[in-house]
Amino acid sequence: MMAKRPDELAEALFSISDDSAVIPPAAKRAAPAKTTTDKSAEDHKGHRERVRQRFLKVGGDAFEDYELLEMVLFLAIPYKDTKPLAKALLREFGSFSAVFSASHARLSKFPGLSASSAANLKVIQSVAARFGREGIDVQKPILSSWQELIDYCRSAMAYESVEQFRILFLDKKNRLIADEVQQVGTVDHTPVYPREVIRRTLELSASALILVHNHPSGDPAPSAADVRMTRDIAEIAKQMGIVLHDHIIIGRSGHSSLRGMKLI
Repeated sequence: MMAKRPDELAEALFSISDDSAVIPPAAKRAAPAKTTTDKSAEDHKGHRERVRQRFLKVGGDAFEDYELLEMVLFLAIPYKDTKPLAKALLREFGSFSAVFSASHARLSKFPGLSASSAANLKVIQSVAARFGREGIDVQKPILSSWQELIDYCRSAMAYESVEQFRILFLDKKNRLIADEVQQVGTVDHTPVYPREVIRRTLELSASALILVHNHPSGDPAPSAADVRMTRDIAEIAKQMGIVLHDHIIIGRSGHSSLRGMKLI
């Protein structure tokens, strides 16, 4: 028999039925089996999509803290099961809010979180604080939105690891002019200078003040130093025709009002 030319042999091979014992061309071979890594990535992708769809259907209020934190971590850590990390963070820091309020340095050292992932959590904390501040209607007297004010201050300060001294400057109708952190201190002390508080009040042409600071210990009870400082500011403010409405102390367990406690 005459031997086939190379082009005829190639044509014969491609015309053979798939049932033939001849090995099919590479184009017709079965795709290689998926690796364990590929399967794991697909499982995570499917889980994340199911969680997103449930969130869209029932809303965040129906989620446990670890589930909502898991979703937040979706944004920071792609292609990884974030549920164990969410639960570990809650165990370490004690609450949902405390996770976001932890310092970037501490978060970035936590196993499973990179510096960039930790930064993303701090960005989300800042977004939440901004959202809370804008929830205070600046066109209405702030005293009529007291619960919104307390909620905002708690979200911004309750879980900070050091003391912050914040001042809310108000106009003649008690509408918010500015919200400023004046001093940042240590775990149990913030230096406050009454004359500097009044100087800034005059710069902003404010007519009234609300002082706010946090206690990292979690206990919002005022100290003797808190009371003395508040009375010093109130006395100077009164001489300048400025009203000190209150001094609020924020802690993880709640808040205290020096006005409500009749300490000013």
